[in-house]
Amino acid sequence: MLAIIGGSGLTQLSSLEAQRREVVRTPYGEPSGALTFGRLSGREVIFLARHGYGHTIPPHRVNYRANLWALKQAGAQAIVSVSSVGGIRPDCVPGALVVPDQILDYTWGRACTFFDGVEAPVRHIDFTHPYDETIRRHILDAAREAGEAMIDGAVYATTQGPRLESAAEIDRFERDGADVIGMTGMPEAALVRELELPFAAISAVSNHAAGRGASAENVHFERVENVLQDAMARVRKVLVRLCAQS
Repeated sequence: MLAIIGGSGLTQLSSLEAQRREVVRTPYGEPSGALTFGRLSGREVIFLARHGYGHTIPPHRVNYRANLWALKQAGAQAIVSVSSVGGIRPDCVPGALVVPDQILDYTWGRACTFFDGVEAPVRHIDFTHPYDETIRRHILDAAREAGEAMIDGAVYATTQGPRLESAAEIDRFERDGADVIGMTGMPEAALVRELELPFAAISAVSNHAAGRGASAENVHFERVENVLQDAMARVRKVLVRLCAQS
């Protein structure tokens, strides 16, 4: 069963044939909301809105551990995460859809591992390639089948939020090799790896990052909303085709 985590702009899947919603309790507290079970293109799917169904949970307060534990406990065998990002690399313009292949972590203070506590064993995970290549390929194939352009590969830099970044910070992230910037990529990707579930992400570019392009002087939030709505409609088309593949 595939689990889909929706981010900003994707608090629900309109094409999902919802069958039931279930409130789940975990050893790590409550997830962002009830899990929605249903079918998409005939495939069983679990959907969870990362920021809550009313988009009320900021990125630094998302209970990532509870979200992912709940999805695995509910039977998820793979996870696709959807998020909005700012574009740094020249081709990552507003409206672009990106399937990242690497990640940078600039967050702090977030519960970032399941292997924590006085009696918990120390365990290290291999994180050389944060995203599952097979699922990445399936997403890219689905985009082609849906007639949607999608950028193959980018470095996703994760910042703490909820504020956006300064132009100087974006300069620094670019020097570090970042292509897009978001606030929810970590610890989500690492936690999924600890749960040993295949994981990939779709990033919708909602705006130029600070100091770039149309955001040279400031980020225009009214434009962001319009771009994001259109981009997430296209993401939904890709997800429909992705689920139709199996």
